[in-house]
Amino acid sequence: MIKMKNKFLYILILFLTSQITFAQVTFKTAVSKTQLGLNEHLRIEFSINKQGADDFTPPNFNSFKVLAGPSQSSRFFSSTNGRNSYKLTYTYIIQPTKKGVFTIPSASITYNGEVIKTNTIRIKVVDAIDVPKDPNDPRYLASQNIHLVAEISNTNPYVGESISVVYKLYVNTNEVNVRNTREVESPSFNGFWNQSIKVKNWVAKNGTYGGKPHRYAVVKKTILIPHKAGKLTIDPMEMEITAGVPMERRDFFGNRLMNNVSFTATSGKKIINIKELPYQNKPADFSGAVGDYRFNITTSKTELNANESAQIKVKVSGKGNLKLIKLPEIETPKELEIYEPEHKENIRTTLAGLQGEIYNQYTVVPQFRGKFKIPEVSFSYFNPKDKKYHTIKTEPIFLNALSGKIPNEEDAVFTNKKTVVSNENDIRYIQSKTTFSPIEKQEDFYSSKLYYILLILPLLSIPLGIFIGKKKKKRDDDIIGNKRRKANKLARKYLSEAKKQLGKKEAFYIALEKALHNYLKAKLHIETSEISKERISEILLSKNVDNQTVTEFSTVLNNCDFARYTPSTNVEMKKEYEKAKEAIAEIDKQL
Repeated sequence: MIKMKNKFLYILILFLTSQITFAQVTFKTAVSKTQLGLNEHLRIEFSINKQGADDFTPPNFNSFKVLAGPSQSSRFFSSTNGRNSYKLTYTYIIQPTKKGVFTIPSASITYNGEVIKTNTIRIKVVDAIDVPKDPNDPRYLASQNIHLVAEISNTNPYVGESISVVYKLYVNTNEVNVRNTREVESPSFNGFWNQSIKVKNWVAKNGTYGGKPHRYAVVKKTILIPHKAGKLTIDPMEMEITAGVPMERRDFFGNRLMNNVSFTATSGKKIINIKELPYQNKPADFSGAVGDYRFNITTSKTELNANESAQIKVKVSGKGNLKLIKLPEIETPKELEIYEPEHKENIRTTLAGLQGEIYNQYTVVPQFRGKFKIPEVSFSYFNPKDKKYHTIKTEPIFLNALSGKIPNEEDAVFTNKKTVVSNENDIRYIQSKTTFSPIEKQEDFYSSKLYYILLILPLLSIPLGIFIGKKKKKRDDDIIGNKRRKANKLARKYLSEAKKQLGKKEAFYIALEKALHNYLKAKLHIETSEISKERISEILLSKNVDNQTVTEFSTVLNNCDFARYTPSTNVEMKKEYEKAKEAIAEIDKQL
């Protein structure tokens, strides 16, 4: 009895000791402030006082964007009584994206096989605050000498007229210098068709801002074409900037020490007033072309034989909203067989707008000998420079088929109907007498070989059905394999059109880019034509798609823009196709 009591007491002591040891583990959240302005930063720390913790999982920072982190640090402390303490800290710098009261959920970590969670934190976000006008405040000095500016070529364009937005970073190098920059918010262009112009390197140039000499660099360039009239807003671009501000203190050699500070520079919202195209004198065939254009129709040959093909090219060239133009169609006589046109584009993007040419190339084949007329075609456009509509009409094209069959009434079934001619042979003599012969006796089906084969066949199919069922169950249980097969099937579905265009450079890359956008539109329920590629990457990352997959997807999307204007081989196009298929399949598995 005494042994049982001692055993129970021993177990109780061990249980209490383990509970006390576990109770000494603290994992908590701490923030630099619980109320801040929309343009302020928040420092948030997650710390644990025991070594051996791992598998740290941060909370979901909804309504906040992560500017830096996680940075990890550990420290040992010694107390006067000889006991040592330990602290492991994960630190983030975050900034709110909207006003309101928000709760930051718990972070979690694993210690001795147990999952421990931190406390939640309630944060109140108010209107953006003004930076204190303190000349001794390094952050104020940086904000007064570094400026992000959006320069718009035309703030009052017509619908369909190209404008450019150039983002420049101005720095007063006599007062501060820029150590590091990071784009944290890409501008959105709702209501505009947009295309970025890649800035390969930042080149510093001399300029002025606010009447003072500054150095500036172009950081982003974009071409915009408005879709509708009225006031449209371009949301600001934001950059996280680390600046070096000189201090009053100097080092051993007499050089002034620098204080590094971080702040967010914004280009501010821009309002564009879009003018409606004039209704007066608008041509009936006007389809939205705005710019300065030339229009013509050419044919590869005017004399040919029947069943020999000729190519007719309908081309618009010049400067304007070329990618949004609908080319007029040609009409042909019924004696000419015409095929679906092949669409091609040769366009380059500059700050002056889209320049180049687009055309549809038709293939026509005469079915008979003769002379055939393709009527004149008109093309109308609006030129914003002279504020007038212009209409260009082409001359009719005549194709002369020198040889071939001459059409007659029997051939021209498309124009004439055949006359029904009576024929006395159609009414034949009906016999009134006949002779019959007996049918030979046939074998009874129920005692035939076929009867017994059909009788046994269902029994033989049972083992086969069991075997097929097991195979299907094994396949259904293969969750990863099913996801992979489903993802690959989806990728092939979206890329089917691009695969058809392999070998045709422009058509292939247009179809490939369209397939990628259609996939994102169907999967994420967003209009990808209205957002930038950087924003697409952010959305995919927020959906827990890993960085490598997002980078591969973005690379293929970017290559579609540039490969159209650079030489590409069939091998390169096949590689791009395979990369796109793998990227879609991988994203679909992760989503």
